[in-house]
Amino acid sequence: MDEIAPIDRISERLLSALDQRVQIAPISNQNPQFDIHAAYRVAAEIRRLREARGERVLGRKIGFTNRTIWPEYGVYAPIWGYVYDTTVHPLSDHTAFDLSSMVEPRIEPEIMFGLSRAPQPDMDEHALLFCIEWVAHGFEIVQSVFPGWRFAAADTVAAFGLHGALFVGPRHTIALAETGEWFDALSTFRITLMRNGADVEHGSGASVLDGALSALRHLVGLVMDDPSSPKLSAGEIVSTGTLTRAMPIAPGERWSTKLSGIQLSGIAVTLL
Repeated sequence: MDEIAPIDRISERLLSALDQRVQIAPISNQNPQFDIHAAYRVAAEIRRLREARGERVLGRKIGFTNRTIWPEYGVYAPIWGYVYDTTVHPLSDHTAFDLSSMVEPRIEPEIMFGLSRAPQPDMDEHALLFCIEWVAHGFEIVQSVFPGWRFAAADTVAAFGLHGALFVGPRHTIALAETGEWFDALSTFRITLMRNGADVEHGSGASVLDGALSALRHLVGLVMDDPSSPKLSAGEIVSTGTLTRAMPIAPGERWSTKLSGIQLSGIAVTLL
């Protein structure tokens, strides 16, 4: 595969599909040689294109950290993508979101971190906790420019990590005296996802690679191995992956969560 021209064309085609809210055939269908390494080069080029038109990267999202959903999508390892100032939104009890800009949207309840310093690849989960300024609970709305959510892993990387929008709930600073409590809670808490007040899905902190800190550690390794991507830095937001199955959503629905075993409250968003 040509090392430059195809990457440019793939990047422009995917970004055009995003902007026009249309779906296209998976890249891997047309080019069986399209692999993860090429996909991350596409992701880097799409970042360049989005920054050139004024968008600003605020952090990363990790996808497919929930092992229970791997067979559903045929993707068997985590991936990551960028989140932007155009896609990240604060979340309150009164937040409403217009779905008209999304293609086949689904909702994912997640744990999010705000980094206070750059994580290093030799850090374990305990050490990574001291790189985190705040933790929040929120929703990611994911979408697929590929019809029917059918794709290969490389396609998901190239297509923005399937990212649509990120809603960040109240941010809780991690006090030094509370690090042990947070460390345990992040892997043991329980969550219920509800649609219009009715229970839909259940999950736990351990659903994402045994805990959100493990997901962050995995992301650090993925990024360190990718020469086309900048390393994680202080100030970035990291969303660690869905705690339940990603559920299809539609206008008129109100999605909410209940949490237990952690110093985070449930959240809600109304879809328009």
